[in-house]
Amino acid sequence: LYTKALNNMLGRHTAFSNASLPVSAKGVAPASSRGASRGTKQQTKHTLSPACSPWMGAQSPALCGAQIQHPSNTQTSARQYSTISAMATSEKMTVAITGATGLVGSRLASKLASQGHTVRALTRNPGSARSKLPFPGVEVYGPADWARAIQGATGAVNLAGEPIATRWTQEIKDQVKASRVRTTKTIVDYIAGTPEEQRPNVLVSSSAVGYYGTSQNASFSEDSQPGSDYLAEVCQEWEAAAKEAEGKTRTVILRIGIVLASDGGALGKMLPVFQIFAGGPLGSGRQWM
Repeated sequence: LYTKALNNMLGRHTAFSNASLPVSAKGVAPASSRGASRGTKQQTKHTLSPACSPWMGAQSPALCGAQIQHPSNTQTSARQYSTISAMATSEKMTVAITGATGLVGSRLASKLASQGHTVRALTRNPGSARSKLPFPGVEVYGPADWARAIQGATGAVNLAGEPIATRWTQEIKDQVKASRVRTTKTIVDYIAGTPEEQRPNVLVSSSAVGYYGTSQNASFSEDSQPGSDYLAEVCQEWEAAAKEAEGKTRTVILRIGIVLASDGGALGKMLPVFQIFAGGPLGSGRQWM
């Protein structure tokens, strides 16, 4: 689901300006975007039904019951149109990805590579990345070459961050925050230092629904205030670092919910318990994520 959403964000201008990602039958957890192309902001608000796929976007509202407000005075640069055209035609993209070996990043890299696009994996460990991303069209760049990887890319996707599904010591909490904020600042700095004609057309930078804090009965929208717990603090600093790219390239902030996959993430940790018949009811059935 998220790889398709990210794929479309790289190639469509208005489809995901302010798209909400469905996470339960009762409500949605939003993805945030603040578009800016050379100082021109783009905003499109989407309200999606829980059954709607987020990649349908503004082009297929009838398919998912979306209520969409289009901007009345949208201006799109020639470089942004070239990105849109890349998805609509056979033109191939070059996408720089941090966190490309992670659960979401590896699926995105695989999907893009299978479509004939070039993937530039920005990683701290090139040897490990090459073994985890054995796809044609994937180029691996170590830290010393990240700036070169950003130059000339069609888009950049920032997914890097230490896993949070572990016991939280103070050291781990510091690493979780620093790995996200520091990497995002580095990518933004490289974008800013790249000549304008060689900059990525868009930066898609991840965040999380932890931005909103926790509640047993409240629902949240993109206009909701951030929470006050640790994860909300991390997300606020993470997003603030990404927003420094506004005015330099179109910037999309994606607040990702709990990612489910049989071989990783939250579900990957829960499944083994049920596979040995030790699982049970997960709450009352009225809880939501």
